[in-house]
Amino acid sequence: MKKGILLCVLFAAAFSLYIPASANAAEYPAIGPLPERKAPDPKKAELGKALFFDARVSGDAALSCASCHNSEQGWTTRMPLSDAYPGSKHWRNASTLLNIVYKGKAYGSDGRLDDLDDMLRDMITDSMNMNMDMQIMQERFKQDEKIVALTHDAYKETGWGKGGMGTSQRGEMTHYVARNAIVQFLETLVSKNVPFDKGNLSDNAKKGMELFKGKAGCIQCHNGPYFSDVRPHNTGVPENPEVFKDPQRHFTYVAYMMFMGVDNRMNWRRDVGYYTISKDKKDVGKFITPTLRELKYTAPYMHNGMFATLDDVIEFYNMGGGEDRPGMKDAAMKPLNLSGDEKMALKEFLLSLSGDPITIPMPKGVKIEYKPIPNWKGVKN
Repeated sequence: MKKGILLCVLFAAAFSLYIPASANAAEYPAIGPLPERKAPDPKKAELGKALFFDARVSGDAALSCASCHNSEQGWTTRMPLSDAYPGSKHWRNASTLLNIVYKGKAYGSDGRLDDLDDMLRDMITDSMNMNMDMQIMQERFKQDEKIVALTHDAYKETGWGKGGMGTSQRGEMTHYVARNAIVQFLETLVSKNVPFDKGNLSDNAKKGMELFKGKAGCIQCHNGPYFSDVRPHNTGVPENPEVFKDPQRHFTYVAYMMFMGVDNRMNWRRDVGYYTISKDKKDVGKFITPTLRELKYTAPYMHNGMFATLDDVIEFYNMGGGEDRPGMKDAAMKPLNLSGDEKMALKEFLLSLSGDPITIPMPKGVKIEYKPIPNWKGVKN
């Protein structure tokens, strides 16, 4: 989720900022710097980086992970709605991958998977995303001498069995190895030099933080070091009409609902969100709270890219969110009555949650245009 997904979709998203009414900050997990994580294995991360930018992870080699998670665009894209596998178009905004390793569960805007490796597997194999067969993917990489060498160097101690990666030989490329390496690479996409984490806030940003924890009530859902409770909420975000006007986007959405067992799927004219998972009507229109970290780089916002700027998002919540049928929208969504100065202070605080840009050029030697090996039957893996 091109850009899964506040403000996913491993597909999904830009971000959606959820700001309910006034809150008591003490009732929620404290906001603060991201905790230290075990450093990823540099050799595995290097292999993962090469695979992340390599279009051979998609069925017809048209897309790489970087196609929808662009390092120059906040590891998402500037498109309100994401690209998808050729012949289809996605119905949600691609989420940023920055700090994704801190999320821990509920990946995707509708929170359909709780394991990052599982989400990565689905992104690669889903027909609307990469449309790739895992066995074919690993055989493609076994035909690349550079990838074979990187894999052996990084996984030469890893074989079959407990803690292994499905390899029959140590250091052998498998789809387990490929996914593990990409996750190791994602471990490197973590915020750096964030003003909030360093305690380097302006007076106005400090005022904004107090609004965040109090009058504006943001902390009710955007809490903890990740600035998300990772739970579904309905804030009344307006539908993106392109989902239903563009036949390619609409049939991709309908196909997803069919895959997920959603009833009455031909008649829905809205993104049902978390209802896809729970099948409980009260969850229609709910989406997982996205992180607020690095929002400076991840516009447009919301699960469907409906707001172009952070000012648009703040004004949306200042007005009490959007419209929905009675009883559907979160009861905490009420007008905030923030003054112009208060909105500016809140914006300054939110921007303080973004650090140095994290950009990574495409590694040298990555296959941009994949061509099948003419005599592939005669080439030894």
